Amino acid sequence: MMKVTNRLFALSLLITSPLSIAQEWSGTVLGFESPPEPILGEMSGLRKVLNDQGFDFNLGYLNEIGWNSGGGYDHASHVAYIDQFALTFNQDLSRWTGMPDARIEANIVNRNHNDDLTTRRVQDPRAPINDLTQESLGGQSITRLGWLTFARSFDERRLTWRIGMMNKVQTFDQIIPCDFQLLSQCGGKSANALTWNNWNVHTWGTTLEYRVTPVVTLKGGVMEQNPDASGRHHAWSVSTRGSKGILLPVEVEARPIINGLPGAYNLGLLFTNAPQTDLYRGKSGGAGAGDPQGYQQHKRTGFLYAGLNQQLTRHQDDANRGLSISFSMSLADQRSNYMHWVTAASLRYRGLFDARPEDWIGIGLTRTEMSSKYARNQRYMNTLNGVSDYQDPAFHPVPGHSLTGDLYYRFRPFSWLELQPGIQYWHHPAGIARTQDAWVTELKTVVTF
Repeated sequence: MMKVTNRLFALSLLITSPLSIAQEWSGTVLGFESPPEPILGEMSGLRKVLNDQGFDFNLGYLNEIGWNSGGGYDHASHVAYIDQFALTFNQDLSRWTGMPDARIEANIVNRNHNDDLTTRRVQDPRAPINDLTQESLGGQSITRLGWLTFARSFDERRLTWRIGMMNKVQTFDQIIPCDFQLLSQCGGKSANALTWNNWNVHTWGTTLEYRVTPVVTLKGGVMEQNPDASGRHHAWSVSTRGSKGILLPVEVEARPIINGLPGAYNLGLLFTNAPQTDLYRGKSGGAGAGDPQGYQQHKRTGFLYAGLNQQLTRHQDDANRGLSISFSMSLADQRSNYMHWVTAASLRYRGLFDARPEDWIGIGLTRTEMSSKYARNQRYMNTLNGVSDYQDPAFHPVPGHSLTGDLYYRFRPFSWLELQPGIQYWHHPAGIARTQDAWVTELKTVVTF
């Protein structure tokens, strides 16, 4: 609690500091670049016609390749490949309705190949994943609706209201970009709650954002907690079938300018009343449950996440070149979440070389502390089954902590094409000390249409 209090105090000093007075805030060096010139250009004037009618869209293609170049649970060489097409668009309604900033927002994602290097080679497949070699692995080859929402503003654009089939990334945990191919270095840590999803999975909800000052924004909402939302049957469903309760997210976000350099900071809390199964006294274990069936659930659980993304240097000849640092963390209820603590730090540099001012280099490291309750359950299950040999298929691996790292270099041979080779290091994959450390060679490709 003392650490959380200190973070809150530091954030309040940051917000009220005279160094954070309103200037022109630019997130380019923080990883938030303007959309590149697309390969289709103006589409013979069609793009301008659509824009004139208030329809803005982005169509992109992404693929991620991972090769287990050394170590891991299974040493057999494998090149894993996944890809996706993503269409995100906004339709301006204000010109027809008169409502300020009224708009329809939508996202549709088509994912393919579902080739998961993490569980195929890198980690023990008997253990739950706590990271991914390919962050865009959606678990399925599928086309699905990511979100479809209505939004508008009030109070001279200080208040924004959103409602519909939504995803958390529309409102929450937006301060760190998803540039690394390693999942734990992609964005913030709010998804580690395991009660809501990133990017291409929708649930019903409504959110509010209120800009208290030019620097500080408060965010809150009520969202459906539906464990079935990621299922294939829910890809285009408008039903709430499978819902277990509600999520109540609250976040404060600050985007100050400190010593002339922009930064982004957040602190979020997430509560749910949806029952969460105890990892030790739940269905799989049963020890000490005081219940003949060994079944215990928690009626409410909480989750905390926080992050920062701060520019540290600026190139003397180009404000869009420089070094930034990011840090993110999450703290979960380890009674029901197998990832207790997760912390991640990274450095990014845009335009390291004068001849390549739009290239990026990034390095990040993540530490994950697995739940002691989950580890206790694994030991209990081994005792219950009379298994002690790690090589026995019936053995339940006991997790501890893991370290994962990612180093990449991204360049643009054309404005519409990004190529990003890199290398990952996995220490204790999935938190299992018996698994050999692994090296993964990666290549991420992005095409903007």
